[in-house]
Amino acid sequence: MQYVQGMSQPAKSSRTPATTDAPESAAGSRAAAQRLKMRRELAAAAMELFATKGYEATTVDEIAAQAGVARRTFFRHFRSKEEAIFPDHDDTLVRAEAVLNAAPAHEHPLDTVCRGIKEVMKMYAARPEISVARYKLTREVPTLREAEIASVARYERLFTRYLLGHFDERAHADDANDDPLLAEVAASAVVTAHNHVLRRWLRAGGQGDVEAQLDHAFAIVRKTFGTGIGAGRSTETQPAAATASAQGEVLVTVARTDAPLDEVMRTIEQALKER
Repeated sequence: MQYVQGMSQPAKSSRTPATTDAPESAAGSRAAAQRLKMRRELAAAAMELFATKGYEATTVDEIAAQAGVARRTFFRHFRSKEEAIFPDHDDTLVRAEAVLNAAPAHEHPLDTVCRGIKEVMKMYAARPEISVARYKLTREVPTLREAEIASVARYERLFTRYLLGHFDERAHADDANDDPLLAEVAASAVVTAHNHVLRRWLRAGGQGDVEAQLDHAFAIVRKTFGTGIGAGRSTETQPAAATASAQGEVLVTVARTDAPLDEVMRTIEQALKER
């Protein structure tokens, strides 16, 4: 598995001046913040009622009343009470995708995906008490467990598309059909490592250095898959420009950008001996 460097798209020149964009951008940010605040308040109200009355016995009307809003306000944010258990996944998915889109060119694609999935851990760690209660509830209610599995699948699809988009087709001329499989397996490994650490942290009541545990899990994934998928997006340096002289030939060396200097020198020496 080998990856190539992604090229960022230039900004379009047809944008309106920044002075007119700024107020609209600020208004949009405020609206998004208010939307997320209301979703979280509804989720907190739902969790409180589920804990006291039970999931099945709690109605949408009761959740709305507990949050101090009308029933129609609830349905502007969630389609059902099941959705109220996971209020932040839509926004977190957007943030994870933003991490992928803004990745530096030198970063290994697997490392980028690991940084992307960390947005999910940040979401859970921001409100440990709610996260722990939600974890316990999803263990008891099959429909919520199914909703959680569906959310996980969305992240896996996002990361699979990203990894597949960085394959070097020249490196798999004979087995290009394996690319989707390799990308999906690698993406699944990252998400599985994250979820393993997350569940362990939730079972511990949200205690412990989850960041360090996550980095350790990702190191295992990288050790397992890193060699097979290459050391970076750009796996080859551009050959230096040279002109052949009348006295001899020009030797062009191609090497990975992260290759140790002594390895490059050995390659050059060997090539010269074979001339």
